[in-house]
Amino acid sequence: MSVIGEQIKKIRIEKGITQEQLGEMIGVTTQAVSRWERGGTPDAEILPSIADVLGVSTDALFGRENRSFIATLARRLCGMSQEDAYRYAFNVCWAIEIGLMRDVSIIDDFMGKLLDESVTADDKKKDYFAKIIQDSGISDVRMSPDFKHFFLMLDYGSGIKEHLGDFESLRRVFALFADEKLLRILFYIYSLPNMPIATSLISQNTGLSEKETDRCMKKLCECNIALQMVVATADGEINAYSFRKESFAVPLLCFADEVIKSDVPPFFGCFDRKKPFV
Repeated sequence: MSVIGEQIKKIRIEKGITQEQLGEMIGVTTQAVSRWERGGTPDAEILPSIADVLGVSTDALFGRENRSFIATLARRLCGMSQEDAYRYAFNVCWAIEIGLMRDVSIIDDFMGKLLDESVTADDKKKDYFAKIIQDSGISDVRMSPDFKHFFLMLDYGSGIKEHLGDFESLRRVFALFADEKLLRILFYIYSLPNMPIATSLISQNTGLSEKETDRCMKKLCECNIALQMVVATADGEINAYSFRKESFAVPLLCFADEVIKSDVPPFFGCFDRKKPFV
């Protein structure tokens, strides 16, 4: 069977179309469709019509749609301003979320939800969540009009535990966010540009004593979030700290906020996972 014939048969069956129906829509006989699917190749001039009827690109008929789409998307993002690229990428993520529901009937209803600016003042205060929890993976979107994020994880077979660090190391990370003083420092340092910060400045802006600040910073250094350095000044040497500016803390804070909003129902969701998470 030719690649095109395989693709026509695969897409036709996925869409629930018979060979006879496909032939009628294209304007060819059922025998012609059957011949393509058994190894024949349609004439080149008819390929666009086949693609239109099946609702796919001509690249899809050659089995190249995924590669072509990914490359096209990457090129499009490269040609945009940074701000526009992030906004467009999120719209793509929202399309992924809807597509993973595998329900064509909801696409038109949900595709534009909260992506444009046509929301009321009350809507802007609301939090919306879309969740898909299936055996093949997990996807989570926050669609609040002024606060959007996206998380997608493929299934890892027996769970994620074997891919994670040891239990005690993970506990220490979560302990950082459970400590009020450390959380106050984290909020402060993530509000600053990427530059070394003196103990005195951290102390001044968090309300902690310099001694307590240094104690807290030692914990952050132990978890490789901060790096201590000694800076020479006219008044002598002082402690200062540089910080890892990766955004690891941001997703954790976002999901923690979602947890405390436990009374907010998802915007829509699918929860049919039978495999364990961990």
